[in-house]
Amino acid sequence: MSDFFNGQAGFPLLLFALVFGYMLGSIPFGLILTRMAGLGDVRSIGSGNIGATNVLRTGNKKLAAATLLLDMLKGTAAVLIAGIVSPEAAIVAGFGAFLGHIFPVWLKFKGGKGVATYLGVLLGLFWQGALVFGAVWLIVAYTTRYSSLAALVAAVIVPVTLYIIGVHQIAALFFVLTIIVFIKHRANIERLVSGTEGKIGAKG
Repeated sequence: MSDFFNGQAGFPLLLFALVFGYMLGSIPFGLILTRMAGLGDVRSIGSGNIGATNVLRTGNKKLAAATLLLDMLKGTAAVLIAGIVSPEAAIVAGFGAFLGHIFPVWLKFKGGKGVATYLGVLLGLFWQGALVFGAVWLIVAYTTRYSSLAALVAAVIVPVTLYIIGVHQIAALFFVLTIIVFIKHRANIERLVSGTEGKIGAKG
């Protein structure tokens, strides 16, 4: 751990990278886009969060897709920009972006569940890992029709795969991010266990 903080960037720059990443990650694109489209406050419908899944509940698929893309790319941007300084700064900025999306200061720390930004950070740090996530998500989603389960399984596979490949610092980051993703999906997990979780394409 001391080697990490005494690396190429140094602690002050890593702290700046964390704050920078947090600020980027805290941009609530779901809320901004739905308000710009005249659809009101997305937090007042469905699950009450600002992510793409809840934006989809407005009935606007294009807006949901835009939210998903922007929530992902803000994580990627944080990593790539901070990566100009050092690989350690990129990792810290990615962590900051993820925290910013889930706990945005502008919304009293009530944000999304983090999956899109998780994927965006992964894309910026190790794009091959993003392919693994996407492949696992597609397989699980196709076979079970549960989007939440697909995301959770993919989030488990990612840090294990990264560790096996040998990118241990990135694997450690995603081990932490996966734990947070599971915490944020507590309600989904309860519904999966009880058999009441909504399936992809289900009506009502």
